[in-house]
Amino acid sequence: MGAFERYLTLWVALAMIAGIGIGTVAPGLVGAIASAEVASINLVVAVLIWAMVYPMMVSVDFGAVKGVARQPKGLLVTLAVNWLIKPFTMAFLAVLFFEHVFARFIDPQDAGQYIAGLILLGAAPCTAMVFVWSQLTRGDATYTLVQVSVNDLIMVVAFAPIVAFLLGVTDIVVPWETLVLATVLYVVLPLAAGLATRRALRSPERIAAFTARIKPWSVVGLIVTVAILFGLQGEVILQRPFLIALIAVPIVIQSYGIFALAYGAAYVLRVPHRIAAPCAMIGTSNFFELAVAVAISLFGLNSGAALATVVGVLVEVPVMLSLVAFANRTRASFPKPSA
Repeated sequence: MGAFERYLTLWVALAMIAGIGIGTVAPGLVGAIASAEVASINLVVAVLIWAMVYPMMVSVDFGAVKGVARQPKGLLVTLAVNWLIKPFTMAFLAVLFFEHVFARFIDPQDAGQYIAGLILLGAAPCTAMVFVWSQLTRGDATYTLVQVSVNDLIMVVAFAPIVAFLLGVTDIVVPWETLVLATVLYVVLPLAAGLATRRALRSPERIAAFTARIKPWSVVGLIVTVAILFGLQGEVILQRPFLIALIAVPIVIQSYGIFALAYGAAYVLRVPHRIAAPCAMIGTSNFFELAVAVAISLFGLNSGAALATVVGVLVEVPVMLSLVAFANRTRASFPKPSA
């Protein structure tokens, strides 16, 4: 691991500061980036995420997909955590903090908005960035793809009913354009490109050499993405730092708690680390494009719900990097993969 990857957390921290600075001194540039949207998905960020995901997709071996059936525990842990636990614990923490712990700091009407935004985050497991976290933990690319794909299929039918139940709202409008476009951009296209690359390179040695060459660009894409995200929200961070901190508290607790639950369950079930790490990352990370889009469609662009989903975006990267570091340090505690 080179110095660039070894000090990734430092570069990300500098990217956050740079992003806020750029958003302050060059609002026109940030505005131009922000306007490049289709179905609530920022196309500039989408291209960068695509660049991050592509190296992982080159490693996907479709011939090994059948092996997932021989190791179902990782998939079962992911599904149980994402759909039976995570949305409900997020709702519990949101109510706990904004109706009780932070009640004296928050107007009750605003508190309801923040709770709604956090529920939307909790009900949307990650689709794209998990490939980055999986790559950083040396996860099994093929297994990660299967885990994400199954989650996406469940999300199509389960997201709206779960959110409706937790919000007490029956007319949830799911932005299908956002859901479909994100799946195509972050999964289908990079996967097709990775498959075409594998066919062109043919030999495992050439594939491994090519992947090693392009992997650093995945990290570059992550850093630039962080700078853009913080640039887009720099004004909000500077104007309302205390509120941002309050909203971040339950998100951080939820993230570390869900990771501990999934990672611990994988450890107890003797799941190999290359499956266990991505398994825990999927539930911990969020599909923030979907959450933001639904918050805006239900409550408005300037609503507290939309702000809460945006804070989820800001919190996610540093939290996930800390979990990546922890997963890498604890790799030896997991059983060796079978031959």
